[in-house]
Amino acid sequence: MIELRPFSSLGGANHGWLNAKHHFSFASYYDPARMSHGALRVWNDDEIAPNTGFPAHPHSDMEIITYVREGAITHQDSLGNKGRTEAGDVQVMSAGSGIRHAEYNLEPVKTTLFQIWIEPTQQGGQPCWGAKPFPKGNRSGKFVALASGFKDDADALPIRAEARVLGTTLKAGESVDVALNDNHKGYLVPATGAVEINGVRANARDGVAISNEPNLRITALEDSELVLVETAA
Repeated sequence: MIELRPFSSLGGANHGWLNAKHHFSFASYYDPARMSHGALRVWNDDEIAPNTGFPAHPHSDMEIITYVREGAITHQDSLGNKGRTEAGDVQVMSAGSGIRHAEYNLEPVKTTLFQIWIEPTQQGGQPCWGAKPFPKGNRSGKFVALASGFKDDADALPIRAEARVLGTTLKAGESVDVALNDNHKGYLVPATGAVEINGVRANARDGVAISNEPNLRITALEDSELVLVETAA
């Protein structure tokens, strides 16, 4: 089954400095039909104004993946980690037993990003943070694992979940085939462009919830940048 969730149907809130859209129930947005998708709990589509951001706040027992689409985000946490993650790059924070972090857009332009939360396979553990560049040219025409809990994805940032976050760029007319693992779910969002997933059209920033459909053919209708989460059901 493929369920299209148009961008216009998403929840969200505009705080001035932050314009956020929520694919799943989050903060003041609540929809009992959109609580999670397998172990995927949060997918926020955030636009952060220049020289603003999220002050220090706590997390625990969650794998938090940030996919930067435009601009850059600057991270600082209670473990002493600091880093700037720019467009095309990815950062991962395993909150584990507990961590405090702040995320700021210190750029002169707005930053746009996807923030993805995945429930870990085990609670607790030492928190950690990491970031890595993923040049778009290296994922042209094929999906590349950006963050993963599977040992086979050796070049991906590690997460503590039975899940992976994949990214690709496709030229108009290009297709890519994806095989999800048995009993896994998928959730795909085009960051830009428009695609068809097994014949279902999705435009930029739409969500596509995939269940019981292990074999996917994704065809770009326009030049597109895609993010796909595969997760245990």
